[in-house]
Amino acid sequence: MVAKAEKKKGSPKIGVGLRLKAWWEGYDTDEIAKRLRDREPEDFDEPTGEKVAQAASKELTKENFDPWDDQTVDIAQYVWGKGFCGPGGPDYIISLSKLLALSPEMSMLQIGAGIGGPARVLVDRFGVWTTGFEASQVLVEKGRKLSKIAGLEKKAVLEQYDPTDFDGFSRKFDRAISKEALFTIEDKAGMIAKIEDKLKPGGLFLLTEYVIDSDSVIGKDSYKEWAAGERHRPYPVLADDLLQILKDSRMQVRVSEDISRQYVDMITQAWAGADTVAAKLAKREDGATMIQTLMREAEYWTRRKKMLESGDLKLWRIVANKKPGGPGMMSDW
Repeated sequence: MVAKAEKKKGSPKIGVGLRLKAWWEGYDTDEIAKRLRDREPEDFDEPTGEKVAQAASKELTKENFDPWDDQTVDIAQYVWGKGFCGPGGPDYIISLSKLLALSPEMSMLQIGAGIGGPARVLVDRFGVWTTGFEASQVLVEKGRKLSKIAGLEKKAVLEQYDPTDFDGFSRKFDRAISKEALFTIEDKAGMIAKIEDKLKPGGLFLLTEYVIDSDSVIGKDSYKEWAAGERHRPYPVLADDLLQILKDSRMQVRVSEDISRQYVDMITQAWAGADTVAAKLAKREDGATMIQTLMREAEYWTRRKKMLESGDLKLWRIVANKKPGGPGMMSDW
């Protein structure tokens, strides 16, 4: 009698619908896999979230690695909306930027422009002239096409840059905005100094940024798993440290607040329709590959969401202005 081939060790396969439903209802898909394995002792092949994170970590070691490709950009837009690759649609962007008092006479610098969705929203609503800088060449090329289609290629400009090897910006701006972009830049003081240098006196700088709750967070396994699975190596700092960097760069902080709860709600709401997205993708010729990309993105955002819900990671909103020349006011000392 021929013996049955020994099955390869692994984790239980969980269908796309179940995995996505479990995610947005707050269940851990790895825990579901464990329970299935305990109930049915057969072995399976699908990689766990931890293995995905390990694979992503290896990718991050590549020189000049661009984590974005056409499929990932397409999936991002399915989830977040056309022109967006992260939380926060048009209404959120407009509300977030209301303190900037934007107008058609103003120019604005953007760090972490993505595929230009936020910039085009602000151009369309307020008429501001925007130049966005983005590290990913894939996102820049996609964003330029979208700006051209919208007839905004001259008002919502996208430029590719390397934040680790960057001399500075070539012109002055009335406003600056950075949306979850500084946490992947190790030399935050250097980048903020470059922004301050090209911001006109009295100009406003709005940023939303991931910060850590305490220095001890970095030693936790949950932090290490999250960091390993990020597209780029993260360098988050304490909120107080980020505020101090701004002050050291002659910026006066006007608003400083934790908006993590709102951010988590946006993530959950956007992914609540992921099963519908998966059903649509399944009808495509490349459906299987696209669904795999969708699942990778779901796991990516699951890790972020867990960190935010734990309180170890927070999303901070800051509005600062560049001080006018000359000695600072007594209240700034």
